[in-house]
Parts: sequence; structure tokens; C-alpha cells
Amino acid sequence: MPLYNIFSKTSGRKKPEQMPVIITDIHEKNSLVLAELHKSTQIQLQIQPLKIADYLIGQTAIERKTISDLISSMINKRLIQQLNQMQAYPQKLLIIEGNLKEILEEDSNISKALRGLIISVSLNNCPVIQTSDYQDTAKYLITLAKQQLKPPQEISLHSRIPKTIKEQKKYILEAFPNIGPKTAKKLLKKFSNLSSVFNASEEELKEILKGRTKGFKEILE
Repeated sequence: MPLYNIFSKTSGRKKPEQMPVIITDIHEKNSLVLAELHKSTQIQLQIQPLKIADYLIGQTAIERKTISDLISSMINKRLIQQLNQMQAYPQKLLIIEGNLKEILEEDSNISKALRGLIISVSLNNCPVIQTSDYQDTAKYLITLAKQQLKPPQEISLHSRIPKTIKEQKKYILEAFPNIGPKTAKKLLKKFSNLSSVFNASEEELKEILKGRTKGFKEILE
């Protein structure tokens, strides 16, 4: 049986870090964004034909538009078609690259149409990010790719964890739907402790919770 050499150069060597992957549509091959991504040592870049979106990062489909592309695709309605196709992915993102503010400040039909388009896109669950130039776009894409490797974190319901017993009682009550700091304070003032609040009858709670009483009791049951 061969002996393990603890002095070997390979012993204790760290596992190579996993690199996030950005998949880029082949039609982006001449863009300056792709050149920036190619220079990055923080990501793996793959170029292949994509039927949907300009970039794929994990489960996120990303469509990138320069200002001129955005106006053109708005006029010929291609953008709406592209965004509809992106519905196939759990997450989607529209990146607008360039000085959009300059266009929107104009009092023109184009600026009005663009405002309406951005609102429509946002309301259809597609976040919009505006970048200043191709370098800024590449930075956003790299940041998004790196975030894909981070384990998901549970969302905290509160901005901070309370320290005192009094704050902790309010903290628990504020976790219930439609109960804010003022209502939690009133409940504790009337019933003194959480046990009394939870065991109170609907009639007793109605004085403070009013129409929210039934929902509060249903959660406790």
C-alpha cells in the first residue's frame, strides 16, 4: 500500500474556485461588452447561438439595448416580442445602455413613448437597469454572475434584531400581517404580554384590531 506523502506539493491544495458562467449570444460577438467580458478573470464566457435574449446567466435572461436599438425596437415592436419570449425564463432583465435621461428630457413623442414603454416593461415583472456605457454593462453582468454562486439567504422581516424583552415582544407582533409598530404597542399596553394577546377573544381584540381581528385569530389557530 503506497504511503501518502504529507510533504507533497499537492497536499493541502485548495480546490479551484467555481467560476460563474455568462452565456452570450453569437450576435453579440462584435459588441464592446463582449470584449470587456472576455478580458475578465472573474467569469467563464461562453458564446453560442441563443434563440432568446442576448445573455443568459443562470436562470436569468438578459436583453441589452443601446438607446438607438431601444428606439428602433420600440417602433417596430420587436422589443415586446423579445420580452414575451423571455417569459420562458424564471427571471428576466432589460439593460438600457446609454444616456436615456437626455432623450427623456426632450419634449417629443419619442420621449413620451419611451416613458410609457419603460413603465409597461417594469409592470410586466421585467426589471430595467440603465447603464452608462458598455463597460458599465459588463460590470453589471459580471456582478450578477457572481451572485449566482452565493447561497440564497432568508429574508428578514425586520431591519434589525431587537435586544430588549419589550422590543422582542413588539418584534413578534409586527411579524403578523397588517400589524405595525403602533398597533403592536397598543396590544402590549392593553394585554401586558404575548400570552394574553394570543389568548384574548375576538371581542377583546376588536377594540384595537377592528377588521383585522379575524385574520389575526386565524393565523393563531
